Amino acid sequence: MADNSATFLMSNMMPQAPNNNQQTWANLENYARSLVEDGNEHYIVCGSYGKGGTGSSGYATTLASDHVTVPAHCWKVRVVLPIGNNDMSRISSSTRVIAVNTPNDNSLSSNWGSYRTSVDALESATSLDLLSALPTSVQTTLEAKTDTGPTK
Repeated sequence: MADNSATFLMSNMMPQAPNNNQQTWANLENYARSLVEDGNEHYIVCGSYGKGGTGSSGYATTLASDHVTVPAHCWKVRVVLPIGNNDMSRISSSTRVIAVNTPNDNSLSSNWGSYRTSVDALESATSLDLLSALPTSVQTTLEAKTDTGPTK
């Protein structure tokens, strides 16, 4: 519970179009809960990039008198593992990695699966090095894949 509470910080928030947050992302989170209920745990990293999104009040690049940037894209990467110990040793080139990249737009589809992408594509868009703690061969394989698993 303390770990969960530690994530509810302003620095962990981003402006999202209502339909993105309440439909597309909510559907992804509901699916993720089903994976947890089936005996899995998740490592999650998420963020945003770009500038400008379209919410219920129309297009905006900033909010709060230009103090908060509205991102153009919202993304998330989930590494799905069966519950266990020694997490790093349980990640292999066949581990399921779900990477999603959505436009921050109120008109997007509620089907999160249509926004699946590869970790490599997210790294290219964000200039981040994700999954970098993994052995190079495993990282290279996992980051190149786009998930094709179930979405419900």
